[in-house]
Amino acid sequence: MRATEPARNRSTLTHQVRYALRHPERVPAHARRAVRDAWLRLRYRDHIAYYRAVMASDAARSAEAAVGHSPSREAWARIGRMQFDYLVGHGLKPHHRMLEIGCGNLRAGRLFIDHLDAGHYYGIDISPHILLAAQDTLVAENLQPKLPYLALADDLTFAFLPDAHFDVVHAHSVFSHSPPHVIEECFAHVGRILAPGGFFDFTYDRTEGAEHQVLREDFYYRTATLIELAAKHGLTARFMEDWERLPHKQSKIRVAATADRTRTVGP
Repeated sequence: MRATEPARNRSTLTHQVRYALRHPERVPAHARRAVRDAWLRLRYRDHIAYYRAVMASDAARSAEAAVGHSPSREAWARIGRMQFDYLVGHGLKPHHRMLEIGCGNLRAGRLFIDHLDAGHYYGIDISPHILLAAQDTLVAENLQPKLPYLALADDLTFAFLPDAHFDVVHAHSVFSHSPPHVIEECFAHVGRILAPGGFFDFTYDRTEGAEHQVLREDFYYRTATLIELAAKHGLTARFMEDWERLPHKQSKIRVAATADRTRTVGP
């Protein structure tokens, strides 16, 4: 599949059989995920609690692998650099205040923290295990003087964060693991915390066919569905065409609270 070619319906039996025949070496790993999914579904009805348990399971194996299923430290660093370069290219300045949803172990966050003024980076995640790994990243990168904020979150209401505070809100590979009600909760509240002229970038797994999920971990959405859902909550949204040229399998949408604010962060 090309970097951001719309995904086929991966939940169908036909796709799964064809995929298994093409990639027999990946069948055991998928079988382990399926068994884990069945067990965690029985234990956790709430999706946040379910995915927190997924992250704990993945982080116990490798913090890097738990963040975006990066196959190696090199891939982990490369994808983080790609996120950083993209936002800096779109106008992220050191004086801006940034919130990263699903900050993980700071794959991109370590670069944002270094770029931003002290105290201007705020990262949240649902996984205490991965936030402990984020602290290790801060130490390894000598970023303590930048005083980043790292917080555990149970939802995406941002109730503990101030109004109109963040110039940039960023969520990479979060909505690809989120059912519709979690995304809608985010859309319902993110406008409150965006500063005038600020924007919220998020990636998602794109499909042009039937929207679907694989297990309870991976969700595939049509672009129009997410844009319409954002509009329902007073957000203007646009598909980021330039992201499509980058070597990544997810697509990106940018939303803003209103279309008539005059101070802009970037192009």
